[in-house]
Amino acid sequence: MEFLIDYWYVIVAAIVAAAMGILYAVRFAKQPKTEQLVKVREWLLWAVIKAEEKFGDHMGQVQLRYVYDLFISKFPWLAKIVSFKFFSDLVDDALAEMREMLAENEAVADYVTGVN
Repeated sequence: MEFLIDYWYVIVAAIVAAAMGILYAVRFAKQPKTEQLVKVREWLLWAVIKAEEKFGDHMGQVQLRYVYDLFISKFPWLAKIVSFKFFSDLVDDALAEMREMLAENEAVADYVTGVN
């Protein structure tokens, strides 16, 4: 009983965090599949940009592994049903979009390359 009194705020925070996680997962699952795929693609674009920023050019397999690890930690339940081949195709699409962004937007290119 003393434990509950001493750590009530931790218990409440854990319950709130779990409820928010469940709510987010339910909301995402209720969306139409096309909307879910759009959200995953948007997140993948962010992850690919982060990988490019972290590893630079010419590190394709390392970047793919890094993005896949981020994907598994962000969407563990989705990682179980999406094949690596499909995931790799999605990453290729995100890479193409990122390259377009880098060519069209100098500020994004500077951010990714680390030029200020």
